[in-house]
Amino acid sequence: MSRALLPPLTLCWTALLLLLLHLAAASASRAHSCREVKTAFQLRQIGPLKWVPETPGTDVDLLVCKHDGPSCCTRKMEESYRVAVERETVQNIRSYSFELKFLLSGHATALQDTYQSLFSFSQGHLSSLFESVYSPLFSAVTPHVSTLFSDLSLFIRDASSNISVEATVHRFYDNLFPLVYTRLINPGMAAAASDGGDLSDCLRMTRQDMNPFGRHALAMAEELAEALQAARALTWAFSVGEEVMNGTEAAPLTKECTRALVKMQYCPHCRGLTLIRPCGAYCLNVMRGCLASLSELDMPWRRYVAILEDLTQAVAGEHSLELALLGIRGRVNEAILHAQLHGPRLTATVEKVCGHSLTETHSMQPTTIKMVPTVMDSSSLSTNQSDPPAMEQLGRLSHLRSSLPLKPTKNEKDRSLKQIAREFINYIGRYKAFFAALPEMLCEGEVVRDEFSCWSGDGVVESYAGRVVGNGVHAQRQNTEVKVRGADPMLSEVKDRLENFTQEIQESMPGLGNRETWEDLGSGDDASGECDDEDGCQGSGESTPRISLTDSTVTEVMKSPPHEPPVGRFNTGRNAAPLTLPTLTILILTLAVQWTLN
Repeated sequence: MSRALLPPLTLCWTALLLLLLHLAAASASRAHSCREVKTAFQLRQIGPLKWVPETPGTDVDLLVCKHDGPSCCTRKMEESYRVAVERETVQNIRSYSFELKFLLSGHATALQDTYQSLFSFSQGHLSSLFESVYSPLFSAVTPHVSTLFSDLSLFIRDASSNISVEATVHRFYDNLFPLVYTRLINPGMAAAASDGGDLSDCLRMTRQDMNPFGRHALAMAEELAEALQAARALTWAFSVGEEVMNGTEAAPLTKECTRALVKMQYCPHCRGLTLIRPCGAYCLNVMRGCLASLSELDMPWRRYVAILEDLTQAVAGEHSLELALLGIRGRVNEAILHAQLHGPRLTATVEKVCGHSLTETHSMQPTTIKMVPTVMDSSSLSTNQSDPPAMEQLGRLSHLRSSLPLKPTKNEKDRSLKQIAREFINYIGRYKAFFAALPEMLCEGEVVRDEFSCWSGDGVVESYAGRVVGNGVHAQRQNTEVKVRGADPMLSEVKDRLENFTQEIQESMPGLGNRETWEDLGSGDDASGECDDEDGCQGSGESTPRISLTDSTVTEVMKSPPHEPPVGRFNTGRNAAPLTLPTLTILILTLAVQWTLN
């Protein structure tokens, strides 16, 4: 019976042996196949599939991905890898820089739109003064009002224009004086002093010497010049920032860089290792070598961002620009009132200087039209209870301490200048160390954490043994992965552009952009330190711990959603804030209620 069972058992063992041999042969065939390399080549759209061999070759003449064993790569594949890795890296860099470019251009446009709204409102505000209070002047003064605001608007929009705010304001008052003198102070002289007449020309040319408007004309010129200077500089700063970002995107990668990138990302494919990722430290060396010239922009860029923050705060802080523009109506009204109150003196002076007397023109005695009985102080805005739009606008600006991280609203025009500025300051603070953190951000997309092995450029290892170099051209002398010959000329020009801008701004506006130390990366904290209920801040009266960043956290800050605060380290412990007044009040009231109930 045992002999009868022997043949079936032999057949079973034979079948099992054949199956194992078949599996081993299949596994061996896969090990010596370039099928996975071909799949990756196709998915990444690197080049034609016909360039990928079916099996590894041993006599391949490669320039970058050289090794002793068989290879699934050819010279054509290697060249395709070079083109692909250069394209992918440039796209990755632009994907990060696009966010920063959009931040600059988007807020520059938003601020310009807000400026234009302010100019339109202020122009209508001033025109309503002439229409309702000084109606004899309305038709003749309207072109001069339009010219005044168009020139002031152009002064902000075009930083290269040679417009002077002081000259623009004084020219407006030069044209206003003949109208006030002949239509309000001496109405009978209006016909004799028509535009182009000798009297009108004399009044226009001698206005500053006669000083009919007192100190109000000069005060208005000084206030507008100071308020508009920061807005003009901010427009210029946004333009420079966009130039810098365009220049950084146009800078090409060097041959040494692309060679190192191919070695890091695609040489493992030549060995059939399509899923292995580069070691983190190895990737950082490669990226810092490739972006060495770009990293040289780090310190100039930080100074630029500091100036950008200060200029934004200067434009929106305490609503200086809005109040200066809305104050034009009050200044003009006070100036006209001053001229009316000193009508007799002006008439006598004009008769001596310009040679026109009241008897020659059969004029009436000096008269005031709708004259306000009291003259307001020049530091206050002249508003009227019968002017609801003006009161509403000034009421909205009365909250001088506002804070709201801006989000797109249904009506973008409802956003105030300070709201846009606060949003921008909170956002731009996350990009202070953009050029220093860019290599690390690029590597985060290439490296997989918590892996037991990684690619070191020469093979699969547990960890990278090389030295990690710092940022900048000088630090690359110790970089064994990428040979950096020197700074890129195009990026050197971009760096000079930033430094020249900083120097010119600080010469014209001393103290702007100065910081105690440039070692801190900053956290994007609100530079103003202000927060109020108008903008929806929570706990505006409580002490908020400051946040500081290190190089290891800056990429997390840039990647954090816009509505979330930057990642950082909070200062806790002995310096923790004590109980605030509202908290103590609640405790006292609670004890009082309990004592009463008992």
